Amino acid sequence: MSADPRDPRQRRAARKKPITVERITDAALEVVATEGYDALTIRRVAAVLGTGPSSLYAHIVTKDDIDDLLIGRLYAEVTLPEPDPAAWREQLVGVYTQIRDLYLKYPGISRAALAMVPTSPETLRVGEGILAILLAGGIEPRTAGWARDALSLYVSAYALEQSLVRQRRRQEDPEWVLSQEELLAHFTALPPEKFPQTRAHAAELISGTGPARFDFTLGLLMNNLAPTAG
Repeated sequence: MSADPRDPRQRRAARKKPITVERITDAALEVVATEGYDALTIRRVAAVLGTGPSSLYAHIVTKDDIDDLLIGRLYAEVTLPEPDPAAWREQLVGVYTQIRDLYLKYPGISRAALAMVPTSPETLRVGEGILAILLAGGIEPRTAGWARDALSLYVSAYALEQSLVRQRRRQEDPEWVLSQEELLAHFTALPPEKFPQTRAHAAELISGTGPARFDFTLGLLMNNLAPTAG
């Protein structure tokens, strides 16, 4: 029996878009943006695409594959400078600040970068660019590789902590997230015989904004990298 073009079911089937890596990535980002990273599963992505999980298996096999696609999509937006031996620290801060800001746009997405082996072209591109900056600064290759891992780990952890704080604030959990004033009052009320240093320096301990502390920690890590002689 021939197909009837007037059949609504057949028209919907004809209009149905094919599943592609790009559409999977778009749907995964939509889930993270609207529901948070904890909600991201293959089944949830399939539901956003209006299909079943088995339809995705031609492109992805596990949740790790989605993680790689997500980080690759974000890293495609990272602009890499031409490595400058005279400004390599500033260049690293610039690249990692871009990565931090991209992570913060999607709650918890930096978890996808933790313990992930990068395979997407864009993730590898950014890793190559960071390595090139470190090498241009005179850092020997093994130290540069380890430093890149340490810096990347810190940026991922920083963004994850920020997303958790935002989540708790939305849930109005006062026992978990305290204001600076509340934290200062808590520290200065501690028993002086047990916590003399915390009481005496409470204001300094809680000082600074998140971005200021971010820059401080990157600087702390980078300033301990010594260029090789010659």
